Amino acid sequence: MIDWSEGYVADISYTYGYYPELNPLRIKLAFLHEGLVFPEIGTACELGFGQGVSTNIHAAASVTEWHGTDFNPSQASFAQQLALASGSGAELHDDAFADFARRPDLPDFDFIALHGIWSWISNENRKIVVEFIRKKLKVGGVLYISYNTMPGWAAFTPMRHLMREHSERFGSESRGIVSRIDGAIDFAEELLATNPKYLKANPLMGDRLSAIKKHGRQYLAHEYFNQDWHPMHFATMAEWLESAKLQYACSAHHFDRIDGINLTAEQKKLLGEIPDPMFRQSVRDFMVNQQFRRDYWVKGARQTSALEKAEGLRALRVALTSYRPDVSLKVNGALGEAKMPEKIYGPILDFLSDHEPKSLEQINRAVAEEHIIFSQVVESIMVLTGAGHLSFAQDEAVVAKVKKKAATLNTQLFNKARSGGDVAYLASPVSGEGHAVDRFQQLFLSAIAQGSKQPSEWAEMVWQILAAQGQKLVVEGTTLETAEENIAELAARAQIFAEKQLPILRALQIA
Repeated sequence: MIDWSEGYVADISYTYGYYPELNPLRIKLAFLHEGLVFPEIGTACELGFGQGVSTNIHAAASVTEWHGTDFNPSQASFAQQLALASGSGAELHDDAFADFARRPDLPDFDFIALHGIWSWISNENRKIVVEFIRKKLKVGGVLYISYNTMPGWAAFTPMRHLMREHSERFGSESRGIVSRIDGAIDFAEELLATNPKYLKANPLMGDRLSAIKKHGRQYLAHEYFNQDWHPMHFATMAEWLESAKLQYACSAHHFDRIDGINLTAEQKKLLGEIPDPMFRQSVRDFMVNQQFRRDYWVKGARQTSALEKAEGLRALRVALTSYRPDVSLKVNGALGEAKMPEKIYGPILDFLSDHEPKSLEQINRAVAEEHIIFSQVVESIMVLTGAGHLSFAQDEAVVAKVKKKAATLNTQLFNKARSGGDVAYLASPVSGEGHAVDRFQQLFLSAIAQGSKQPSEWAEMVWQILAAQGQKLVVEGTTLETAEENIAELAARAQIFAEKQLPILRALQIA
């Protein structure tokens, strides 16, 4: 019998996650900050799109033409259903990488993305992927790739191997992957309880295993229990991508580029003395004990002029996507928790508190009286974006063009929310990306779309949906049994939603 899965976990679906780094709009700040020319993204491709949530949101909420593949047919089917419902035109397939690479109907791409999948495929498939990138990524095009890396995974790699071996040797196929995962974790805990020398050499392993145990089994199955699982050094990744003519551009994770929250003065000094930029990345990974890299690579890096860089940065538009009073100025970097200065961040956040898109030039002018200079504005935008409080905004003409597609996709997701909360994101035509909106908030939005005005009305409508399916709310581990209790809880949530989230979703043109 042919094993179409090639050792990849296929008997449990992947999570319905959304990954903002896959949004090409984010390339602009990253490249401009590094003084690099960035391409305009007309065509894009995601390899290994999972349930296709990110691909579908980006296709529906932008003018970019998206293509992609995921070899799991049930996942591809779900993704295709969303694409058809939204009318985005996204071309999504269930081809293996080799078959996808041979398709004659694919355009050349400005942007190719792989989120995580590189760590879980065989060397044979890596060769196919690199060759696909070589042939199909345009000159000047950008590759986004995220992957498990060293040295952050060095200590856990033997434990991961042991758990997978246990699941293969002692797990019953008839009981399914979840049972095998639970058995492997239980055995690992039993092993650590014997106080092996491995634990003495890696004293934090017990805490790490405890943290892993809290994750959903869908996530664990795909993260740790594939046949292929290969954390890779940055230098090794560079060797792989060399044949595709790619050069490292920068991190796609904005926090990674803020040295003040990640590196000590001694570490910055040492890095500054290293002339080779590639080796500098390898050394930096040791300094921060890097476990997961999110990187941009480019086919033909070009430096922009100082004038073009300044003008490009000033033209970028951002919108505050968090409720202003809830925005914490505490962020976590490699050095631990850091406090951002209120005298800089406060005026910027206040100016953005109406959640309408503003350019960095507008922000700079608004806070000039507070003696905040433009470089501080740029760093603040990077930090706040990295913390998930800001999103970039598309041009108004693009927003108008994609609004209908995004709304159609969101309506489809509202309908799915009636029966469950798998997809907890909606598409914004303003930002061109997905925003976290949980099941009940989606149902509140559906009630609003049907004409309900007050939070109490939204709660009543949502309760009717839940009651018809025999579903009840669970609060702090306790099931609310009566209709009155459930409606009261829904009404409280609806009131908070109306005060905090709804104004943001309206500014993002989701509501």
